[in-house]
Amino acid sequence: MARMLVVDDQRGVRTLLQLAFQEEGYQVATAVNGRDALRQVERWRPDVVLMDVRMPVMGGLETLPRIKTIAPQTAVIIMSAYVEVEAVDEIRRMGADDFIYKPFDLEELKAKVKAVLPEEVFDGRKAVR
Repeated sequence: MARMLVVDDQRGVRTLLQLAFQEEGYQVATAVNGRDALRQVERWRPDVVLMDVRMPVMGGLETLPRIKTIAPQTAVIIMSAYVEVEAVDEIRRMGADDFIYKPFDLEELKAKVKAVLPEEVFDGRKAVR
């Protein structure tokens, strides 16, 4: 089963994404900030991380390069309502595999997640490992 880590300080976003991706067959864990995310990545090695930019304690842009150092094979999709269009290229240079603006379309996000994961983790519509 493909493993996903959702990192967002908003409980509603974490819950929405956890339920939506569990329904798609993912094993989903959550974290409330970058520091919690790093602990999860070290211990659990998710296949993909969905991460907000603005969070207390440690934000997504500070956390992104650390995730890529710990687990370079882990795909990271950054989510934000606050990033300027020009900054998206810089976020990708920092190691993000993709970016999506909030509020996002859930089906678009699902397509982005599927696109950044290796083909072999999918069996039909369910994610498997």
